[in-house]
Amino acid sequence: MIALIAFYLFATVTIASAVAVIFARNPVHSVLWLILAFFNAAGLMLIIGAEFIAMLLVIVYVGAVAVLFLFVVMMLDIDFAELRSGFTKNLPFGIILAVVLLLEIIIAGSAWRAGPAMSGAVAHEATQPNIVGLGQVLYSRFLFPFEIAGLILLVAMIGAIVLTHRSRGDVRGQKVWRQVDRRPEDAVRLENPEVGEGMSL
Repeated sequence: MIALIAFYLFATVTIASAVAVIFARNPVHSVLWLILAFFNAAGLMLIIGAEFIAMLLVIVYVGAVAVLFLFVVMMLDIDFAELRSGFTKNLPFGIILAVVLLLEIIIAGSAWRAGPAMSGAVAHEATQPNIVGLGQVLYSRFLFPFEIAGLILLVAMIGAIVLTHRSRGDVRGQKVWRQVDRRPEDAVRLENPEVGEGMSL
């Protein structure tokens, strides 16, 4: 009974926050509603026993992606009036996308008995947590693809750092070693000018 109440609570808040993401006038509010939708989706994943997916939703999507969107939206100077002016221009394309998504939802709703989880069949009781099973498969059968994916992400991270910190001629970079090696007597000069005299630079 408690699981059923929690399911309807999380599902209702998820759908309501997703609708609020679409219809919110302020993009910052849209990102905040999106974070709420992710949290409630993580609650739904916990109910069905998918702890790993719930953890990914909270750590990756809420902790990284949604917060990054929030900072980007808050830092950029976006002209919302100009964005709203192009609504009618993109309306036909949006209607086509909406029809395609509606057809996909109808097809998925009509085939809801296709999967074993929705067909009414009793699922086999798990002998171990799904995180343990996923870890055993990931670090045994799929170890090399996992390591290759890590190397690809490492190369992408190093490439982003190299592109960001490339040398530019119009920017004066900080030379830390010269600042550390500089002696105090070279940086500070004591002067005692007479009355009426200025400082000589």
